[in-house]
Amino acid sequence: MLGISPKIESLLTSVSDPEIPVLSIMDMGIVRKVELLDDTYNIEITPTYSGCPAMDTIGDDIVTAFKSKGLNATIKLVLAPAWTTDWITERGRKSLEEYGIAAPRSAEVDKAALLGEANTIKCTNCGSLDTKMVSRFGSTACKALFQCNDCHEPFDYFKCLK
Repeated sequence: MLGISPKIESLLTSVSDPEIPVLSIMDMGIVRKVELLDDTYNIEITPTYSGCPAMDTIGDDIVTAFKSKGLNATIKLVLAPAWTTDWITERGRKSLEEYGIAAPRSAEVDKAALLGEANTIKCTNCGSLDTKMVSRFGSTACKALFQCNDCHEPFDYFKCLK
């Protein structure tokens, strides 16, 4: 994907998103560029949104992971192009669902679901499409809280960001 060695990709894949620990930063698609200059890996990351409080932690975690292998790394925060949920990998989407967070859908489906126009968000517990939005904001700003009308369980939906 980024033209990096399997060793470096594996190292970056070992760094989890602190808000969704089942996802790596590679699964989230926030690693935009990795470049080796002299003896330092310069890594560019893009936040899921410009005020994301997890970015400092993610940067520190990357540097620590590289240090643990005797490698130097610097982090640069890149805001453009803006992150989109399209950058979440298929493996990441599957991990979200298994963790109990409905993966983001298309912008059209997302809008209809968040405006209460259509039941299109599948319950991560029982698979029913008979769900309703409880709150536009879930455990984090990038998620909405839904509830299943069949099993009555609440679940987060990762909102589509384009």
